[in-house]
Amino acid sequence: MVRISAPGKLMLFGDHAVVYGRPCIVTAVNHRMSVNMERRTDNKIIINAPQMKIGTYITSTEELDKENPKEVKFVLTAIKNFFKKYNVRSGLDIETKSKFSSKFGFGSSSAVTVSTIKGLSELFNVEMSKNEVFDLSYKTVLDIQSVGSGFDVAAAIYGGTIYFVGGGKKIKQMNLKKLPLVVGYTGVKGDTPTLVKGLAKKREKYKELIDAKFDISDKIVSQSREHFETSNLEVLGELMNFNHGLLNSFGVSSLELESLIQKAKKSGAYGAKLSGAGGGDCMIALVPEEKRKGVEKAINQLGAVINVSPNAEGVRIEK
Repeated sequence: MVRISAPGKLMLFGDHAVVYGRPCIVTAVNHRMSVNMERRTDNKIIINAPQMKIGTYITSTEELDKENPKEVKFVLTAIKNFFKKYNVRSGLDIETKSKFSSKFGFGSSSAVTVSTIKGLSELFNVEMSKNEVFDLSYKTVLDIQSVGSGFDVAAAIYGGTIYFVGGGKKIKQMNLKKLPLVVGYTGVKGDTPTLVKGLAKKREKYKELIDAKFDISDKIVSQSREHFETSNLEVLGELMNFNHGLLNSFGVSSLELESLIQKAKKSGAYGAKLSGAGGGDCMIALVPEEKRKGVEKAINQLGAVINVSPNAEGVRIEK
């Protein structure tokens, strides 16, 4: 049996622009998804995913091309792609466990995909570089969602805080000294594919305008990258505010997000923004330590503070 785990993520800068090949900065968080798996002597694939409320799901190696429930789709598509690429096949017993809820928007789908691919490589003694794990995991996500940049896949694999360019053109670890974040959950689940496709339609109509805003996003990412190295938190907070202003102008924010963001800033945060696709899910606030309790109290009045630590380790084999 092998046990693999991978972290979730939070987008710090460059949300949505990354879908169009632009850069972003993303950090892995200490909420992890784990996958336990072992080979069977028959062709059955049995998945136990209690946190997905599906209980036990049984299929076979011959049925990987059929339509499967969304709760197990990422695991089974990852298996199908791995079997096809490396010409292996076996029945499997799989159990998935999560330390975070899929409703938060922390990238649970990418984390379970990466954990599955890495677990299969260990189970079948296939050597895979991090880039190869990224390519196959990213393909799996695109096979299902049809849209996405891969930043959440990269965060799950590489861990830490990374500078990422859409599609994995560049993946570079950053020297992060400290990042005192407060993360607030709106209580509303965002729909990433719908939000990404919605912005794509707007871009068809206002391409020049939106691309100009993507250019500004590039500059924000570039400047924030410089200030990460020196831990200039006040400037990073201001850049978060600029980035959120762009995202709000795209129409991907929400009343719940705006309320939490304004509360955080009024309570002393250096800056705050939505994190990810928007529409709900989570916001992040960069805060002075002496203001943390006040910011957390303000967020808890409207939503819920999620205890999250950034810069977590990437995918790993668990003992």
